[in-house]
Amino acid sequence: MIELYLKNGKNVADDSPAEVAVSGTKIMAVGHHLDGVRAHKTIDLKGKYISPGWIDDHTHCYEKLQLYYDDPDEVGYKSGVTTVIDAGSTGAENIGDFYQITRKKVTNVYSMINVGETGILAQNELEDLKTIQKAPLMKAIEQYSNFIVGIKARESHSVVINNDVKPLKLGKLFQKELGGDFPIMVHVGANPPELKSVLALMDEHDILTHGYNGKPNGILDQVGNIQQFVWEAYRRGVTFDVGHGTDSFNFHTFDIANAAGLIPQTISTDIYFRNRINGPVFNMATTLDKFLMYGYSLKEVISKVTEKPAASFNLVNKGYLQPGYDADLTIFSLNKNTEITLIDSNQNKRKYNQKICPQMTVVMGKAYQIGG
Repeated sequence: MIELYLKNGKNVADDSPAEVAVSGTKIMAVGHHLDGVRAHKTIDLKGKYISPGWIDDHTHCYEKLQLYYDDPDEVGYKSGVTTVIDAGSTGAENIGDFYQITRKKVTNVYSMINVGETGILAQNELEDLKTIQKAPLMKAIEQYSNFIVGIKARESHSVVINNDVKPLKLGKLFQKELGGDFPIMVHVGANPPELKSVLALMDEHDILTHGYNGKPNGILDQVGNIQQFVWEAYRRGVTFDVGHGTDSFNFHTFDIANAAGLIPQTISTDIYFRNRINGPVFNMATTLDKFLMYGYSLKEVISKVTEKPAASFNLVNKGYLQPGYDADLTIFSLNKNTEITLIDSNQNKRKYNQKICPQMTVVMGKAYQIGG
């Protein structure tokens, strides 16, 4: 007898029937109809969609910070996200404490380690290059190898002040010592440093987040075309991640990028307490609605929060609805013909007529009702 049987679900790829059997913490079987299943708990999904558990690869959920913080479960399983990756809130000095806190959470929590030892204790955490030390960073990565999945470097002027791309250059040296394929996520914003200088250092093992912001130091030139150096980075395999956030996703910028084919491989929220409560982020589902509005299929949108981020951060047991993978699942409905207003990071508004509504999450085999 298995622990959990989800019946009468629907596949996001083609609306075909989908059922899942869970044994312990793993998916045991997936099919249109599973016959003869005996389970301790059976849940009738009544035609709701069932997908691999959503992964948000850019969050800020170390609760002890003052600038950017939240509860991993509030931005995680309670909102339909089964796995969150904190994007460098902590560095070598405090990531151990963050790790211990997350062991008590329902949501699967991983972290990128900030290239600076202190993490984001202050907005300018990379102003002093003395905070970027190889030995403690490497020791933390070794000690918390089941938790730390990448390095984070915030490359905007308010963070690095006069250090330009020096923090990223140091991060790339650390990456090389780790074998070359340990991912680095790079936050971009106001200049200096120039986006061109940042992207010049990045390769196929790196993730650019906030790429679709509306700031002057962005992917568009003065006449509104995508800059050539952006295309060069995109074509050599740099992963473009949304990283919506309070100030980093602009409809006009994305109109141009989307039309040109500069599409994001992963969708993330950059969520923390204030932009969860006050917007414009609110939650992952609202962020996904924006990409449905742009004409992406449900299958495409869900892949950008499941298999794609799992690949970026080497989460080898997550991201797929297949036997043997972790039993992380998101169950949701797609409410049609219901008018909603979507808001970007610059308070531009657009109307849309569909809304993704998470109803239930399954995290490592345990089911949690989250919606009506």
